Amino acid sequence: MSVADHILSELYSVVGAEGVLVDPEALDPFLREERGRYRGASSLVVRPSSVEQVSAIVRLCARHALSLVPQGGNTGLCAGAVSDAGQVILSLGRMNRIRSIDPVNFTMTVEAGVVLETIQKAALDADRFFPLSLGAQGSCQIGGNLATNAGGLNVLRYGNARDLCLGLEVVLADGRIWNGLKRLGKDNTGYALKHLFIGGEGTLGIITAAVLKLFPRPLEKQTALCAVSDVRSVPHLLALARSLSGDQVSAFELMARFSLELACRHLDSVTDPFESPWPWYVLVEFSTTRAETDLRTVFERFLEEAFEQALIGDAVIAESGRQDAAFWRMREGLPEAQKHEGASVKHDISVPIGSVPEFLERAMQAVSQAVPGIRPCPFGHVGDGNIHFNLTQPETMSSADFLAKWEDLNRIVHDIVADMGGSFSAEHGIGRLKVDEMLRYKADEEIDMMRRIKKALDPQHILNPGVILCSDRL
Repeated sequence: MSVADHILSELYSVVGAEGVLVDPEALDPFLREERGRYRGASSLVVRPSSVEQVSAIVRLCARHALSLVPQGGNTGLCAGAVSDAGQVILSLGRMNRIRSIDPVNFTMTVEAGVVLETIQKAALDADRFFPLSLGAQGSCQIGGNLATNAGGLNVLRYGNARDLCLGLEVVLADGRIWNGLKRLGKDNTGYALKHLFIGGEGTLGIITAAVLKLFPRPLEKQTALCAVSDVRSVPHLLALARSLSGDQVSAFELMARFSLELACRHLDSVTDPFESPWPWYVLVEFSTTRAETDLRTVFERFLEEAFEQALIGDAVIAESGRQDAAFWRMREGLPEAQKHEGASVKHDISVPIGSVPEFLERAMQAVSQAVPGIRPCPFGHVGDGNIHFNLTQPETMSSADFLAKWEDLNRIVHDIVADMGGSFSAEHGIGRLKVDEMLRYKADEEIDMMRRIKKALDPQHILNPGVILCSDRL
């Protein structure tokens, strides 16, 4: 099923020839899905360069009852930008201007297609800091980051994407433009509408621009890789770090021994800094924006206290920028390293921070009983309770046989998470991948409210149908 010629002609008149892609080779990158579980089927990509063009495209599609799939950098992990035949992919990559930077008010106004790394660099050039940081930052776009409420490495100190946004510009399902680009720290005038669209994955409106919060640029940081014998000590280690540092902990990342082994085996410039293996490792970072500070003294005192309390068994402090980068390469490169070991079943869960050890113990035991020889590869942002509970195929099992157990393993892991009052999606969103999980684990009242909001804002159901909520149950 392809878009009719007369509609295609109208789209050309809105965005010009450079804004329409129909060639199969040109379409290919927009049809790929990061994990390879899906393949888009659209025969048309429209690439607007302004909010007015987005508005015109949405009006046109609404008039013809043609559904749209908004797409940023296409780096999402839950298939939230996968298209069906006959749908129009709305790629926002040409809307890539930084409209303004205000160092005095610590804000930056950007269009949805600006790459995250570009925003980070622009903030530093203005002697400011934008803290959202994740593995795909060289290609993901801020519109997608906001649409999925991205998390990443600095959530512990700065919050998710939702916490880093003051205002939005959004094109609604009927083509109207909502200008909510406010730079206010306080605005208590009714419903906080921006929060409907942040995390909405393009199902309620299309984010075209945002006002972002900036922060003072960190001037010093201290990083150490800590070896831990008992994962039950990890929450206590975090509490000690926060207390002794005056809450200057900017990152607190957990890795299992198997995870570190994969990083050392498959990533360049990554080696094990310890003489002996340990069951668990924590990468901890303190940072400060003060020019003159005793951060190193505070950091060393934290490590000494951790030793004395038997929370850690060993630690290596990064003594250079190169060593610091190697430690972070070890952690950030884990998804890449895991690919070399065969198929994997991945989970993005969160539980209360103090419950992380219990979750790991219960889940690792349960999946090992279900699939003998399975190789759990847990890692993640334990500082905010978010664990990427990834499972690598047994060495004696084929990839196909292992992936056939995907749903069974999901049920095992997510049932444990639900029993512990956690979330089956901490930072990756829902997309198409987790729609059934929504129905299983969300309360009926929550699903009903979401359906009502969807019907109110997108009555024709043209914005990213099939994402977050089942299309046939609206």
